Amino acid sequence: MNLPPQLPPLREVIAAHGLSASKALGQNFLFDEHLLGRIARIPGDLAGKRVLEIGPGPGGLTRALLRAGAQVTAIEMDRRCLPALEELGAAFPGQLAVVEGDALKIDHGALMEGQPFAVVANLPYNVGTALFTRWLSPESDGGTWPPQWTSLTLMFQQEVAQRIVAEPGSDAYGRLAVLAQWRSIPKLAMKVHRSAFTPPPKVMSAIVHVTPAQAPAGVQAAMLARLTEAAFGQRRKMLRQSLKGVPGALAALEGLDIDSTRRAETLAVADFVALAGALSR
Repeated sequence: MNLPPQLPPLREVIAAHGLSASKALGQNFLFDEHLLGRIARIPGDLAGKRVLEIGPGPGGLTRALLRAGAQVTAIEMDRRCLPALEELGAAFPGQLAVVEGDALKIDHGALMEGQPFAVVANLPYNVGTALFTRWLSPESDGGTWPPQWTSLTLMFQQEVAQRIVAEPGSDAYGRLAVLAQWRSIPKLAMKVHRSAFTPPPKVMSAIVHVTPAQAPAGVQAAMLARLTEAAFGQRRKMLRQSLKGVPGALAALEGLDIDSTRRAETLAVADFVALAGALSR
């Protein structure tokens, strides 16, 4: 059995390359390798499996994924970090491919050559939600469901993580919860204290693990997205007001025996799915 290579501490890597976290890029570095190892174990056994990582920075989580035996493709737009990642790739020959660019502008499916892949990332705060909603709706990129990704293991601000797993009636429940839960299973996997980062962010963080599930038949993802955007865009208003701009929505509410005087946060995910299904037909 080959032992993983000995690597210098992450703080030494940062110092050697003169790196500092960029506020403009939403960067916060994690140095605790025990914690990084725990994160890399959340998706399960990664040995020989393809993993997409967004925003690896100097490669803290990347080295944990490589030690787990993953074949990692990392997208990094901060070219200051590329030399450190190149050194890491040399330490794990054939396991790491680094792509310089903006993850929001790259076709992830094509990048992963049409093969199944897991996503594991300490997402930059400024693009985390946009990337997440894109993965939840592969149809927007010409894809289908089930998606090409097998799981998403993502670090968010704790507030965002709570919105993803929120239940109806709670303050955190909204559009993100419906989009995440209607055909996938999100779980709060781990909380991460702000003190674990350098520099420490102003908020706590949490890791969400998401696995795809079977999509309800006859429901168009675009219709569900339109409904939730309208309903939660005016969440303090009754549904008869917030959904009046969606053709057929009020009649569909009546047909499903959903009281139009209710507000969006009182509807279960299944209610939104039923409404989207009725309008999709």
